[in-house]
This record gives sequence, structure tokens and C-alpha cells, in this order.
Amino acid sequence: MAGYRKLGRTSSQRKALLRNQVTNLLYHGKIVTTESKAKEIRKIAEGMIALAVKEKDNFQTVTVTTKVARKDKDGKRVKEVVDGKKVTVFDDAEKTIKKDSPSRLHARKQMMKYLYTITEVPAENAGKKRNTKTVNLSDKLFDEIAPKYANRNGGYTRIVKIGPRKGDAAMEVLIELI
Repeated sequence: MAGYRKLGRTSSQRKALLRNQVTNLLYHGKIVTTESKAKEIRKIAEGMIALAVKEKDNFQTVTVTTKVARKDKDGKRVKEVVDGKKVTVFDDAEKTIKKDSPSRLHARKQMMKYLYTITEVPAENAGKKRNTKTVNLSDKLFDEIAPKYANRNGGYTRIVKIGPRKGDAAMEVLIELI
């Protein structure tokens, strides 16, 4: 007996399907799929959430001094002439950052290895590349999802049966984060 469901696909297709569905589950919080796919998704998603819960507080807050380009009222960089060359003027700024410990960094890289990157497109400028944002799902796992489940030992997802699908009568389910 196999340790996983083959879902009627080749290994590369199956991996891509599961990566896509786990990414969408963690991003949206719930998805509708078939029962056998949901049971496979549950294994992977719960493992990632457990990893995030384990490493959620494993970082240091560090204050760093950085150089930031000075900008004028139009948002353009201010330039000065020094020795006959135009040079950008920089100001010092203090910034607080989270510095991951080695185990949290490893967990983050394991998550990023599996999850796809998501690009958010705002509704008002659909089709334009300018205002799009890429969402870092590993940050979302550490900052939003893991604190919700800090006091919980597993069981982060719920599968609710919806009913048979119209086309092929496959059992459709809703898998959601509790």
C-alpha cells in the first residue's frame, strides 16, 4: 500500500497540483476540492502550520542604521554636484528588523521551497503591472496563522462535505483553516 494517494496523475502533475492547492488554502483560508485531494492537502498544510507554530517566536529584533536616498516633493532623488559629477544625497535612518534564528530561517526556506509565490492585483488597476504586490506566504504563516494556533496541538484544518459534483459525482468538500 502506498503512503499517499496518486490522484490519477503523474508525479510532477501531482506535486504541482498539491503545491497549488496548499498555497491557495493558506492564502485564502478555505478552498473547495474533492475529498481525496483534500485529505492529501491536509497532511501538507498541517505540517507547515505546525512548523510555523514551533518557530513563531524564534527571532531577535535588531535596530539597524541604513542609508536612504533623500527625495524631493515629487518623489525624485535629490542630487548634488561633487567634483563635477552628479551624486545622490543619502540620509541615515534607523530601522528595526526581525533577525531569524537559524532554525526559523531553515523552516522559512522549507516553506518557500514548497509554496508558490502569490501576486496580488488590485481591482481598480486590473491588467496593470504597476500596483501589484507579491505576498510572502512564509511571513503570513509566521505572523498571522501561527499565533492563532499557538495553544493548539494539531488539527488546524477542517474538512466539510458539500455533496457530489454534478459532472462526475465525485464527493466535493470544503477544506478550511479552523
